[in-house]
Amino acid sequence: MSDHYYTAKPNTKSNPMTWEATLDHRLFQFMTDSGVFSKGSVDYGSRLLIETVDLTDFPSGDLLDVGCGYGPMGMALAAKDESRVVDMVDVNLRALELAKQNVKINRVKNCRIYQSNIYESVEKTDFVGIFSNPPIRAGKEVVHEILEKACNHLIIGGRLTIVIQKKQGAPSAKKKMEAVFGNAERLVQDKGYWILESIKTD
Repeated sequence: MSDHYYTAKPNTKSNPMTWEATLDHRLFQFMTDSGVFSKGSVDYGSRLLIETVDLTDFPSGDLLDVGCGYGPMGMALAAKDESRVVDMVDVNLRALELAKQNVKINRVKNCRIYQSNIYESVEKTDFVGIFSNPPIRAGKEVVHEILEKACNHLIIGGRLTIVIQKKQGAPSAKKKMEAVFGNAERLVQDKGYWILESIKTD
């Protein structure tokens, strides 16, 4: 398990690389490494979520990226609206160091990056949006904890938005979100990926 991207200290030998990607019409430069999720390119699910989210639909306030990896989703959301602060958390220390470097390289200033095993170190309870491309390989229990406990960190009217493949449990995730929030909408379905969103109503 120590070699997986969802552990704190991957044992995989470091093999850093640098490449570029355009996200939401902005060119980013990324430093990545072995032992992190999707090290060679921004995965399709993250891209789809970034393209789908319209932050003008969200209340004023800060955002949280759970399982941020080396930072593409959180950085792209931060770049969409520089008036918001995006907290980016992950359990993987190697990924977090890369995220910190990537924020500096791309001059994205409205991010806070820190280690957290899901919400363990997340103190804020007034986010207006929580986003995740959850670590499927970590297991259903971890994925459902991300969905279930999001409610504790959102304001009324805040939204949880995730991306998950149908074959990797999207229908089950949608049912869990409906159970927790009382609502869940599939915003987009593309190439087997679902973008799901719930709104905290009480």
